Amino acid sequence: MKMIFAMLRSEDVDETVEELNRHKYWVTKLSTTGGFLKNKNVTLVIGTEDEKVPGAVKILQECAGARPSVKYTMPSMSSGNMGPNANTMVPINTVAGGCTVFVLDVDRYEKF
Repeated sequence: MKMIFAMLRSEDVDETVEELNRHKYWVTKLSTTGGFLKNKNVTLVIGTEDEKVPGAVKILQECAGARPSVKYTMPSMSSGNMGPNANTMVPINTVAGGCTVFVLDVDRYEKF
């Protein structure tokens, strides 16, 4: 028996939990906050048999893993863009998502 702890961004939770449930993984959600940047996250706790761990990790990676993203921002006023296109948004390539996963051995498991 294994216990999986997965810390992921709040916006990735619904799809991830839905996919885990669809594959018969039962999940407990805990609201958490990151210590460094104080971002709101969710920690998923999943108890499962050893042989089902790779499937759960694959779902976590696909639904909540880091992926390329594009964000749009206004150009800096210091760049001298004061012409008619000054309000044009500038695309910036970033990374969205990301998930940290811990898989631990469970010494004892009981269900009451």
